[in-house]
Amino acid sequence: MGTPLESHTEQAEEVVDRLEEAYPDSTISLRYSNRLELLIAVILSAQCTDERVNKETKKLFEKYDGAEDYANAPQDELAEDLNSITYYNSKAEYIRTSCEIILEEHDGEVPDTMDELTELSGVGRKTANVVLQHGHDVVEGIVVDTHVQRLSRRLGLTEEKRPEAIEQELMEIVPEGYWQQFTHLCIDHGRAICDARNPDCADCVLADICPSEKGDGEIDLASGEPW
Repeated sequence: MGTPLESHTEQAEEVVDRLEEAYPDSTISLRYSNRLELLIAVILSAQCTDERVNKETKKLFEKYDGAEDYANAPQDELAEDLNSITYYNSKAEYIRTSCEIILEEHDGEVPDTMDELTELSGVGRKTANVVLQHGHDVVEGIVVDTHVQRLSRRLGLTEEKRPEAIEQELMEIVPEGYWQQFTHLCIDHGRAICDARNPDCADCVLADICPSEKGDGEIDLASGEPW
């Protein structure tokens, strides 16, 4: 079992330093060319891989051009265009309804505040944070997806389980200048090394400071279950 640094702040800073060295080109993997495409891609990415989303949005973004196209699209047709995406019927409705709101209340532009974004259909704080950060260059929080949630618990940065609570704790210990990058680093490391079921602790750059390291540790702190 690795030994975490003395304070959560020191632990978080060390995690950022090591992961930044390991993944120097870490960035968002969703493909988009404007704010609306970003919003739609993030909505579609819920419980779906970015790779799958990118494959489908390549065709989607060629067919639909702007909020009006999505708002006016028949539900069945838009859902069929998304049928390889998880929960495609619900997501098609989220996109149509969000675009209606964008047209009616925001002059066709994706809003730039947390409150306005989270009023859109299917948009929670995580999605809003991504859109703010990458669409508007506004960083006011940390995106907590499944990778961030898993790594933060495994590394002893938090014991919280809900994404909103995890975000609040991380914002207190992760240097503010790294709030955006922290997510991408965790995603890259989660995909490459620290996956949910069988993390490769032997090749992990964080193993010596990770209290979940399974060489000697008995518990996966992400799940609270024995390895």
